[in-house]
Amino acid sequence: MSENRRAELAAFLRAHRARLRPADVGLPGDLEPGRRRTPGLRREEVAELAGVSLTWYTWLEQGRKISTSSQVINALARALRLDEPQHRHLRRLADLAEPKPVAMPASGTDRLQRLVDALSPSPAVIHDARLDFVVWNRAYAFVRTDPAQLPPGQRNLLWWMLTDTTNRAAMRDWERAARAILGQLRGIVGSRPDDARLAGLVAALSVHSAEFRSWWADYEIAEFRPTTVHLTHPAVGEIDLELFQLRLVEDPDLLLIVQRPATDNDLRRVRALLDHS
Repeated sequence: MSENRRAELAAFLRAHRARLRPADVGLPGDLEPGRRRTPGLRREEVAELAGVSLTWYTWLEQGRKISTSSQVINALARALRLDEPQHRHLRRLADLAEPKPVAMPASGTDRLQRLVDALSPSPAVIHDARLDFVVWNRAYAFVRTDPAQLPPGQRNLLWWMLTDTTNRAAMRDWERAARAILGQLRGIVGSRPDDARLAGLVAALSVHSAEFRSWWADYEIAEFRPTTVHLTHPAVGEIDLELFQLRLVEDPDLLLIVQRPATDNDLRRVRALLDHS
């Protein structure tokens, strides 16, 4: 952890400690009101709530070069009553992977569904932090695939890319695209080493896909680069789709992928497919 990051972590902890009062965390108030010289909680109170030593916590707030762990940082987040965005930020400051994503409420999914529906006729889909399908629009279902037809445990972008023979036949540059997605997942797995869902996905793909077994061993890491997907659709022929990936500010774990028809002819073919489906 760099000196600047340690200083930022220390400032973050001090600021959030100062915002709390004993009553906020279930501690009794001072016997002599007005005698508390420290705004908010005292260091020893935070240390006690988090189950760490006062010396260690003091050094952390002083920006000293000391080691941290996921368990201790999570305990500090609970002690300081951090919400989810604050908790994620604390872990980033401590050079730790972000906490596991929580299940999205139905109201949040409805909001995302309205977003992808509004992007039609461009095929659009949203994936979670593990590249599982979350929501998709009608254009995506007819031009690419309908994730609702996949078994629940296999509604994942890489699983579909590696195991769906129809998609493989339709894509004119399937291997390059599949390897790029695998490289993205490699980076995700590295940042979430304790994620049971990801571990299960890797194990299952190792059994069901020879390409996965071979490419995974190469340990390639890939980041998204602008590209065009070239398809030969069985119903309307060739379609080129310009690919965009965007992160949602409200939840950076969510990845929006928009596949815009590259030309007017591509757009006409997509519209024709939707009109006759």
